Amino acid sequence: MPYWIGLVGGYTDLASRLLIIGLAAMATNLLVGHSGVMAFGHAAYFGLSAYTTGLVINHWMPSTPLAFVAGVLMGTLGGALVGFLLAKLRGIYFALATIAFGQVFFFIAFRWNAVTGGDNGLTFQRQPIDLGLLRIDLTHSLPYYYTALAVFAVCAAAMAMILRSPFGHTLLAMRENERRARFLSIPVNRHLWMAYTVSCVFVAVAGSLYGMLNNFVSPHDLHWTQSGDFVLMAVIGGMRSFWGPLLGAAIFVVAQDYLSSLTQNWMFFIGLIFVLVVLFLPRGIAGLLQRRGA
Repeated sequence: MPYWIGLVGGYTDLASRLLIIGLAAMATNLLVGHSGVMAFGHAAYFGLSAYTTGLVINHWMPSTPLAFVAGVLMGTLGGALVGFLLAKLRGIYFALATIAFGQVFFFIAFRWNAVTGGDNGLTFQRQPIDLGLLRIDLTHSLPYYYTALAVFAVCAAAMAMILRSPFGHTLLAMRENERRARFLSIPVNRHLWMAYTVSCVFVAVAGSLYGMLNNFVSPHDLHWTQSGDFVLMAVIGGMRSFWGPLLGAAIFVVAQDYLSSLTQNWMFFIGLIFVLVVLFLPRGIAGLLQRRGA
């Protein structure tokens, strides 16, 4: 992508952002599209991971691998704790509770100026990775893109394995008919908690990468509207498709980058695309492509 994106008016960091936001959308879809519950709080763990990554680099050890691992662990831990509390809820109550918990993290980041920088955000600098004989200079865009691509590939392969496993098929059974799954003695609440936690692992990975991409994180990265964007990408691309959210993220990120340079009302056009997809393509753009391929 870095070799041809410039020919269409893009740049390398845009390609990196597409991969990272696409990973976050796929992680959200792992819960929303494949488990059948609506969640609007994943930005909390996305931002929590990014903040942890920046704080480790600034105040503990300027090591990109260590900061990345710490960010993923913190985001996963936050998701696991919240998921445990939400596992018994369903429907609109589950969705509202995810928003409420997500906003708690947002207001902590917004108000805790001494640690997070408050509304000004947190600035840091990602560091090179020194492997002895090999040194990866992540301060440049191209090496960082390939690092993000490698992490994305590992996460996508892991998600595919999870969805093809008995656990993944159990999630699909819960999505299609939760009552029947209970009659089959499936511990539905436990599986929902596990799905929530696994989803948060991948969104935390995306959050840490996103923070290092920008060398900056702000409370906006934890806001519920960011979570809504992840769900919107999944809907546009196709919630029942594995690669659909990545397609939706590509449309969203490219449209945001291009349209925001033309008008402040760029979100109107994203909303228009969303409405058209909901009305005419209920399975998303990926569903349309699958039908044409068949």
